[in-house]
Amino acid sequence: MKSNPKKHKYIAEYEINASVKMLFPYLSSPQGLAQWFAEDVKVVQKGSEKLYDIIWDRTSHIAKITAIRTNTHVKYVFVEEDIDEAQWSFLEFKLSHSDMTDTSFLKIIDYSEMDSDNDLRELWDGLIEQLRTNVGAHHK
Repeated sequence: MKSNPKKHKYIAEYEINASVKMLFPYLSSPQGLAQWFAEDVKVVQKGSEKLYDIIWDRTSHIAKITAIRTNTHVKYVFVEEDIDEAQWSFLEFKLSHSDMTDTSFLKIIDYSEMDSDNDLRELWDGLIEQLRTNVGAHHK
């Protein structure tokens, strides 16, 4: 086993003018993720386990969904063969809705080797703009 790379937790929340029912497929399905989050996303069957092959910069990253609740929450854990499972990177999307403002909020928890909050903020701001464009929910 390789020594465990240091991980960094980044948390951000975005207001999106779209219903959680509209947003959830973009967060939880390969087709939805491929529209804003990655170059491509494919389902890979490994035994009885369904894994996602998420491609960024022409590089494959294997992830599995470890928690999912329709229209509320999805958590991806990135399978890293050469480090301890407890140290694997993960990405969590949490949706909530405000009845008062009739907008949805997407909370992102990104636990990865990327350790610059500025770089992560720029990355996620760009991704969320793409998501907003796809769902027709441009920021007010």
